[in-house]
Amino acid sequence: MPVVGYMAFIFALSSISQTPALPGGTDKDLHALLYGGLGLLLVRALSGGWDRPIALRTVFLTVLFCCVYGISDEFHQWFVPPRQVEAYDVVADTVGGAIAALGLYLWSRRRTV
Repeated sequence: MPVVGYMAFIFALSSISQTPALPGGTDKDLHALLYGGLGLLLVRALSGGWDRPIALRTVFLTVLFCCVYGISDEFHQWFVPPRQVEAYDVVADTVGGAIAALGLYLWSRRRTV
């Protein structure tokens, strides 16, 4: 449920004509931050909880999902004037999800050693 709720939050933000900016940041930073949060929740859901070991497969699936959801988010923005579709937004989405997933993977590996 947290993943679905967070995805709905991202969808709602994409529905706004002008999203709020991060202080001192760019819209790409906001994309990476939001999808980093999605990545954290996805890793938690796919691995079965915060205290479970994280497999590389989970990292891969999380990054893939963040990329695909980022693409669908850009498609959605195509219908929201004056929003624009940008490939670099999808890159930022994917990078944000990847950083979160890899960070949790490394944390999990260190914790089990």
